[in-house]
Formats: sequence, structure tokens, C-alpha cells
Amino acid sequence: MAEPLRLKAKSASPGIASGPAFLAEEPKAPSAAERPDAAPASRAVGGYGALEKAIDISIGELEHLADGADAESRDIIDFQIEVLRDPTIAEATGARMEADGNVVFAWAATLDAYIGELEAADEEQMRARAVDILDIKNRVLGALAGTPIADFPPGSVFVGKDMEPSRFLAHDWSKGGGIALFAGSTAGHVALLARAQSVPMVVGTGRFSAADGDPVRVDGDAGAVVLKAGGMLIPSPVPARTPTADTQTASGELRTADGVPILLSININDPAEIDALDPATAGVGLMRSEFSITSVADAANEERQLAIYRRVLEQAGDRPVTIRMLDIGGDKPLAGLEDLPALASGLRGIRLLLARPEIARVQARAMLRAAVFGRLSVMLPMVTFPDEIDRMRELFREEAEKLGRRALLHRMPPIGMMVEVPAAALMLDTFGAAAFFSFGTNDLTQYLAASARDDIDADAGKAAPAVLRLIAQAVKLTAGKPVSICGDMAGDPSYLPGLLAAGLRHFSVAPARRPAIRSAIIGLNADGTRAAGE
Repeated sequence: MAEPLRLKAKSASPGIASGPAFLAEEPKAPSAAERPDAAPASRAVGGYGALEKAIDISIGELEHLADGADAESRDIIDFQIEVLRDPTIAEATGARMEADGNVVFAWAATLDAYIGELEAADEEQMRARAVDILDIKNRVLGALAGTPIADFPPGSVFVGKDMEPSRFLAHDWSKGGGIALFAGSTAGHVALLARAQSVPMVVGTGRFSAADGDPVRVDGDAGAVVLKAGGMLIPSPVPARTPTADTQTASGELRTADGVPILLSININDPAEIDALDPATAGVGLMRSEFSITSVADAANEERQLAIYRRVLEQAGDRPVTIRMLDIGGDKPLAGLEDLPALASGLRGIRLLLARPEIARVQARAMLRAAVFGRLSVMLPMVTFPDEIDRMRELFREEAEKLGRRALLHRMPPIGMMVEVPAAALMLDTFGAAAFFSFGTNDLTQYLAASARDDIDADAGKAAPAVLRLIAQAVKLTAGKPVSICGDMAGDPSYLPGLLAAGLRHFSVAPARRPAIRSAIIGLNADGTRAAGE
């Protein structure tokens, strides 16, 4: 029988504690129907007045934590309240609002700047203060979104990169428990609080594998963490390998009647849909992130996005997951951004993301950090011109460099594009920076047929021959790069002969359509003709 794994760490508070692991970086993302911020009141983020209200709420929460607290705890809370009342932060946020036009991103960017300065400091004590500012930032974002930070089960061992002081203070430690941090600092406020309340704590373990509820032992005397048999320290990431056509199809068991392998993936809108996925049978060919990030507060919350993407990647296991960046704009508004000039001008998809880079940068950081947990690929929506991919790839590179300077684990995922604009489909050979292509037939049909969105269902059948011809021409321009289809045509058996004949070998469909498409594929040859005897 395998022995438990003992990891060396640095003692931040003496004592020994055992309990079920609570993974701080893996909160359970609610479904769209369950989301607390789905209520209209929480969507109305508003302007500077809303920020002032959120700050007042946060100060009230901190003052409540201070009631009956010891002197050391009170000093930490007073520090956070003092920061929240600092007029220079208010002025900096106001200046960013004038430039960016949105209170949530102005607040997040202002606090991120302070965090970056602290993390780059030479003195460990200064670097340790970064988590205090992160604590303040996330508390106000939670107040803006109406989603306060939740507590974790009493008696459990808190496992994460770091821990916010207010989270420590809000927790009931009388029932035991401990803290094991991948990074952290012995000079941080949480370490000071842990020592004052005799909570065993270690820091600097490095990232290790554990699941919620796994038994974990924190040895604050010797400076170690003991995991159950099978636990492991997660090594630093290696550069991601760009997917090839072989790797995308080799693991699939589905074949056409004449033996050509076909990859059949699923499309998901809500992270809850991944729970029904058997990772042994399907990966995710398209996750529409805009269904998970429905408000501006979500779009500004890097940690919340990271939790959603990580959940999907870990549930998919070794199967690939393609997440599309926010396809907002036009008739897909993001709550809290409806009145921005960029939306009024009709921008959508990648054009809007490039016009509002503060949105793209938060999502890019969350995706870069999530990529270490699975086979992530990132897909860009509504791409029309090659330079749009170049600019977004550069944005990802810039954010990756920032994460590297902060010593945050990350990996650069392959970045591909949706093919849903006819101009792009006709010129795919010019999109050399795209790692892969995926046809989005809903928009492609609409724009090719010059249909209104309300009329597209009626026009789809009549436009199908033109769409199939365009796809067949475009596939020839992909230069051997991976190519798939994730629009509605992929889930309609009547279009499969034409799609196979066009050269498509990767289909991503709604989960409910997967059985019918699977049955249809095995009855067809790779050229789209019906198999003998069918």
C-alpha cells in the first residue's frame, strides 16, 4: 500500500491539525439559474455612487468583524478600513472611470496597480501586504455584485495560494482546522493571526494535488504537509504544445463506416452542464463564456472566472476543452456595460474586446492561470481580419509576463478563431497566427444570407448550400491546421454528408444532439456518401 506523501513547507504557526481539505481556488460555480447576481438589482452596477455604496458596505462588514476582536485583529481591520477610506484610491479610481467609463474595471485596475507594486517590493513584509489589498479589492467587487465571500466548513484545512485576513477573521477556528498555503508568507497578517489564535499554519508548500474533502495534515511544528496516499506535488508547467490534427482525433473511438476517425465533442453554455459529461467519451469543443460571465462585476473578477474555467477543465480530465472568449456586443449585452460607446457603435466579439482591453485582460489572466489544470484552448469570437488575432495574442503575452513576475502558475494555451464572418472564411490562408479554426454556422449563415437574426431560422435551409460550399472552400485554406464545426449545422444529421464531404472531422454539438449525430456518422463514409447497406 502506498505511503502518505509528506511535503516540506515553512512553519508560519506551530501546532498540528488534521481535517478535510477545503480548496480555496476551486469554489463551486453556480448554474445560471442559481447565480446570486442574476437578480436585476445586482446587475445594476451603476457609477461612482455604486462604488461608494459598495465601499460603505465593505467597511460595515469589516467593522462587524472587529466587534469583540483582539487588539492585533483590530489593527489589521483598521488598516483595511483606512485603505478603503484613502482619498488617493478614490481619486485614482475616479480618474480611471473618466478614461474607461466603468466603475468595476476602474476599481479593479486601481487596486491591481497597488498589488503589483507591493508584490514587486524587495522586503518580504511589504510583499506580504499584497494579499491585504487583494482582500479589499475582492470584498468591494463582491459588494458591487451582491456576492459576499462565503465561509468554509469548520474543522477543515484551508488549501490555496494565499489567504485573505478578513477570511481568517470571519472563520470559526474553535472547531479546529489549519492552513496550508502554496505561497504565503510568515510575515503576513494571516500568519500573525494564526499564531495569535494557535491555528497551525504552513506556507511555501508549492502547488500540490488534493480534492475537496481529502484528508490533510498540517504540521506547523516541523513545517510539513501530509497528504493521503497518491497525493503529489504539481511541477511547474512546461510550454503547451500546439494541437495537431492527429492529437485532436487519435483518442476518439468514433469512426465513419469506412474507418476514418471522427472527434465528437459537446458545446456547453453553463458550467453546470459539464457535470453530466463523461470525460471518457467527450471533450468540450465550445464553451460560451458569456453565459457564465453575465455582469460587469463577473467580467472584472479574475478569481471567479478562474474558478469556473478550472472546474470545467478538471471535470473534462484528459479531454480537450475549448473556451471562447466573451462574445458580447450587438444583441448580446453584458449587464452593466449597456451604455458604453463601444456597444452603441455596434461592436461585437473580438472587436469589442480589443476596444475594451480591460475586459479582455482579466479574462486572459484567468484563462492563462486555468490552463495548467487541463487541455485548454482559447477561441476568439467574430474574427474578421488577421491583425485582430495578432493583437489578442500580444495581449495574452503581456498578461503572461505579468503573471510570471507575480510567480503565479500559468500556461499559454493555443489560441484559435471562430470562422463566422464570410470575409474571414474566404481568406483563412492569411490567418497564420491562428492555431486552429472552428466554423460557427449560425452567424456565418446569417451574414452570408444577409438575414436578420429573427429570420435566420427560416432562411437557414435555403442558405445551407451556399454555406456548405463556403465551408468546403475554406477548409482547403487551413494549411493542415485543426479545424472543427460547432454551429447548429453540426447537430443536424441532414447536413452531415455535406460537412463530411467538405473535409470536416471534428464536430461539436449540443449534448442532447450527440447520440443522433454519433449514429448518423457511423452510417456514412468519410466522403459523405451513405455506407453500403444503409
